[in-house]
Amino acid sequence: QRKHNNMLASVLLLLLLLQIKHLLVDWCWQPPYEWQNKGTYGHLGGVRHAAKNAVGTALCFVPFVGIGMVITVMFLDFLVHYHVDWAKMNINRAKGWGPTTHEQFWMLTGLDQFLHQVAYIFLVWYSLAG
Repeated sequence: QRKHNNMLASVLLLLLLLQIKHLLVDWCWQPPYEWQNKGTYGHLGGVRHAAKNAVGTALCFVPFVGIGMVITVMFLDFLVHYHVDWAKMNINRAKGWGPTTHEQFWMLTGLDQFLHQVAYIFLVWYSLAG
């Protein structure tokens, strides 16, 4: 029972840390250079944004898993975050959706955020399941 409670506490704390990291990196610390360029594949703005998220994710995992797993979750987070953001930006551009013109823009933004959260749940499960 104690081991189960400790694992549950670790999972919840790790998810909380990822939420804080996501708020800071995806919303508070994302300059225009990053969000304006996430739709151009390979552009440094999008790469930098995904890299900041990946490093933040890695830092969240450091107290819970070994260095090999930290590197793995950092790499996976980078790939997922980069491609989710890239796809969102390109769908908005193709459809002509913007924050003041289409409710679909906000639905897609919500889907983008949902996919980031699902990725965090997967990373926690993947890293701690063993």
